[in-house]
Amino acid sequence: MIFWQLFITFFHIGFFTIGGGYVMIPLIEKEVVDKHKWIDSQTFIDMLALAQSVPGIMAVNTAIFVGYHRKGILGALCCLLGCVLPSFIVILAIAISFSQLKGNQHIEHIFQGIRPAVVALMVYSVWSMIKKIPQKWVNYTIIVAVTLILFFLPISPIWLILVAAFLGLLIGIRQEKR
Repeated sequence: MIFWQLFITFFHIGFFTIGGGYVMIPLIEKEVVDKHKWIDSQTFIDMLALAQSVPGIMAVNTAIFVGYHRKGILGALCCLLGCVLPSFIVILAIAISFSQLKGNQHIEHIFQGIRPAVVALMVYSVWSMIKKIPQKWVNYTIIVAVTLILFFLPISPIWLILVAAFLGLLIGIRQEKR
């Protein structure tokens, strides 16, 4: 039963989310932390950090981590399939009917409405994550520094994640010595 529940939960998230991984974060959190209580809030934030740090699509990585945390490899597989199957179905349907949709003004109007909603969901996701990190000056310093670097310098986010991980390690070691 739990495997079906994992699959259906992520199928629902995957099917009703437009806009990619960051838009899925609030939905994943509501389902796995608030509704099902499969993981706690801090574990969710840690999984998001890990999901973003490894190659692949963040929402899919998060689904895999949640499934594995809950029920091992089979749980990860159920969440993975639930997360990617809706996209596959929708993309296949669009590919089949692409020539009929191309240039359709109604479809363009639909997307003009969806785009701002997707941005709002992304902003909500970021704000939700910021509120849940430990309130320490070093965390907020890292947030501001990384944001400014991303805006003004052509540095890959991968390097910023690696540097932030290294800084976290150094700060943690320093705090342990105290």
